[in-house]
Amino acid sequence: MPKRILFVVNHAGFFLSHRLPIAQAAREAGYDVHVATPKSKHVSRIMDAGLPWHEIYLSRSGRNPFAEARTLAHLIRLYRRLGPDLVHHVTSKPVMYGTIAARLARVPAVVNAVSGTGHLFVPGGAARRVQRSLLGMLYRLSQRHSRMRVIFQNKEQLHDFTARGWMRSSDAVLIPGSGVDIEAFQPTFSERNVPVVALASRMLFSKGVVEFVRAARLLRERRVAARFILLGEPDPDNPDSIPAEQLRQWSSDGLVEAPGRVEDMPAAFAGIDILTLPTYYGEGVPRVLVEAAACGIPAVTTDWPGCRDIVRAEETGILIPARDVTRLADALQRLIENPELRRQMGSRARLAVKDFSLPVVIQKTLAIYRELIG
Repeated sequence: MPKRILFVVNHAGFFLSHRLPIAQAAREAGYDVHVATPKSKHVSRIMDAGLPWHEIYLSRSGRNPFAEARTLAHLIRLYRRLGPDLVHHVTSKPVMYGTIAARLARVPAVVNAVSGTGHLFVPGGAARRVQRSLLGMLYRLSQRHSRMRVIFQNKEQLHDFTARGWMRSSDAVLIPGSGVDIEAFQPTFSERNVPVVALASRMLFSKGVVEFVRAARLLRERRVAARFILLGEPDPDNPDSIPAEQLRQWSSDGLVEAPGRVEDMPAAFAGIDILTLPTYYGEGVPRVLVEAAACGIPAVTTDWPGCRDIVRAEETGILIPARDVTRLADALQRLIENPELRRQMGSRARLAVKDFSLPVVIQKTLAIYRELIG
């Protein structure tokens, strides 16, 4: 019988966008691959891909202790019923609860993917500090398994987690990003009279959306000719989400265009000249920065863990301090008004992303599977 791998992810859409190619590669390598997520409109696409799907009861933002205990109990029952040889957990709650469940259900091996630290590591008040302390305690208690690897996307988070004692350094592995098919993202280098600047992300405050809108306002006051676009939608399950009404207001005020979620990102990038992500979120490796680089698009982003792993300052883009609207506006204006600089940075960006390509990430992930279960 082939060895069975179970992916456990907090959202079916996130699995499709960030882990489906890895799951398909594991199946092609001979593993029996299953997927477990909460129910959503995206589940049918998982089954259409030929992957058996199992429902889990998990609230991404819930803090009710009884509901959280129910999630843990459900995972234990699922693992005992399916009998996986390895469980690959993705995102915080599956990583924490799933590892405890794997120990109790005697799952032979565990792979945990820490995609980032999320909004809880954004600077905030006392309540957020308490939440961070609780999160650290949960990581410290949960990240113990006799055969486990924990995948980090940037070296700063790897060092931070191991230095705090949240997990053993011998279990930590660095794989930059979740992999991008860089052949699907090709440069176009279109010449537009009015450059297009886009922020593509979930619409969260900590992704720097407000700072981007304020920078757009400032550039309009300077009479800089450009279009400013927000690509993405709110995330209602995230307490950091921007209300949809606020996005509509910015659009009606003429500050930015806000068309919403985009399904075909390669096509969207063909209409973009500059990509910006002024984030101060707990990033792993922002996928959109890799996709933009593959398309030869220069980026303006924050000098922030994960972002500076991709964007090389003054080579493939511009790094700015987090939450600095004036520096953001200045950097965008510099690229808007200098098409040759955009082209130079974009060309170098395309050459710099090979380490983040999908084949590299798949190869490294499958090597971990072989190491743990053969």
